[in-house]
Amino acid sequence: MKLVCSKSDLLNGVQIVSKAVSNKTTMSILECIMVDASMGIITLTANDMDLGIETIIKGEIIEKGSIALDAKIFLEIVRKLPDNDITMETDDSYKTVITCEKSRFTIIGKSGEDFSYLPVVEKEDSIIISQFTLKEVVRQTIFSISDNDNNKLMTGELFEINENELKVVSLDGHRISIRKIQLRDHYESKKVVVPGKTLNEVSKILPGGTENDVTISFTSKHIVFEFDNTTVVSRLIEGEYFRIDQMLSSDYETKVKINKKEFLNCIDRATLLVKEGDKKPIIINIIDGRMELKINSILGSMNEDIDIEKQGKDLMIGFNPKFLIDALKVIDDEEIDIYMVNPKAPCFIKNKEESYIYLILPVNFTTVS
Repeated sequence: MKLVCSKSDLLNGVQIVSKAVSNKTTMSILECIMVDASMGIITLTANDMDLGIETIIKGEIIEKGSIALDAKIFLEIVRKLPDNDITMETDDSYKTVITCEKSRFTIIGKSGEDFSYLPVVEKEDSIIISQFTLKEVVRQTIFSISDNDNNKLMTGELFEINENELKVVSLDGHRISIRKIQLRDHYESKKVVVPGKTLNEVSKILPGGTENDVTISFTSKHIVFEFDNTTVVSRLIEGEYFRIDQMLSSDYETKVKINKKEFLNCIDRATLLVKEGDKKPIIINIIDGRMELKINSILGSMNEDIDIEKQGKDLMIGFNPKFLIDALKVIDDEEIDIYMVNPKAPCFIKNKEESYIYLILPVNFTTVS
């Protein structure tokens, strides 16, 4: 095989597919990126058997062929070469010579015989949304998946399609994030659970343009994302997702309208007094016209008032400040509505249309005068 391509095209392609390179494996072929120029186009592929990514790059194929190269070494070599055209040439013993200007690297590749290309997925159902929308929806929900493998379903996100609506849900046992977006067309109902790792990686490599689309296809076991010249195939998480609707309530005893930025900045300031790993709650005292926020820790205490519009009862309630910060950071509205029942029941941050809903469980606290 012999091919020539620009450094920027090759580097971009290698960076995209390297997201699917396995870090923990006993199969060395899974630590490789496959460079395939045997079919008249240059494709780069990586596959860790749960997540596979393939992208097509521009370049000139002088001699057809393919080679599997160690992903880490390949990426570092390409990254550190001069900004010019790169030539790659392999021989029958899989020796690969990579040259650019006066730089020349020789590395030993592997035969692609044992390499697992992306599975051919019979796409049963597909939806089309803008890259920007998908990126935003992931950003606004991914923070509340669980990083604990004890419950696999909590490490993924529910994608539920109902006619012309896509609902994305994540939860970790302490909070729930829900985003609903309107689709351009009507589709058949579908529910799948997508691994959080997949969504994180797709979000990183999606350019995210408002004018560019991503096609998302589903089967019983896989989800496929196709955009630009890139295809991402991932296994789905099997199992019945939690019945979220049973956890949501429209009842409330106290409703607060508050300036989001002011509320977020105040909680952010309060966390200056919390050491990492400390589970100090922020105590929120809601009385007519104002919200008082308090935090006490071994480093000191903070007290601050914020003006609010209140409906219903006075209330004192405690929260993990990080959970509030995570939700507030991804809400774009200037003002937000918070609905609460009592100090032991979850609070809801949601808009009138319920295009976003953030449920956060309160924490116990002791009041210090």
